[in-house]
Amino acid sequence: MNAARPGMPGATRTCPHCKTTILDSASVCPACKHHLKFDPATLQQAAAKFSPLQVESTIHAPAEGAWEYTMLLSIRDEDGHEVTRQVVGVGALFPGETRSFSLTVEAVAATGYKAVKRKR
Repeated sequence: MNAARPGMPGATRTCPHCKTTILDSASVCPACKHHLKFDPATLQQAAAKFSPLQVESTIHAPAEGAWEYTMLLSIRDEDGHEVTRQVVGVGALFPGETRSFSLTVEAVAATGYKAVKRKR
């Protein structure tokens, strides 16, 4: 969980529907897509969302045998220190099967606060 105070950029809360940790500013949960609050300003903010990172890939099982896989997500800060590390999913691939993986980072400008570098 993030240490930022509620209302500050980066502050988090728990989605009441799926219990995922989400940004406090979110009007729609990015995990379960449930609407959390109505905010007319959010409609404008949603239009300003962009994706600075999108990665997609597909893996194919070998012709014989099976593979087990672990999808691991790791986020690092500018100094290379790990901020979070999560196992997103696990599974197995049997001959002839494929799995596709997609990673998207959604971003939007924080509003109401000056963009200042946090002190460490």
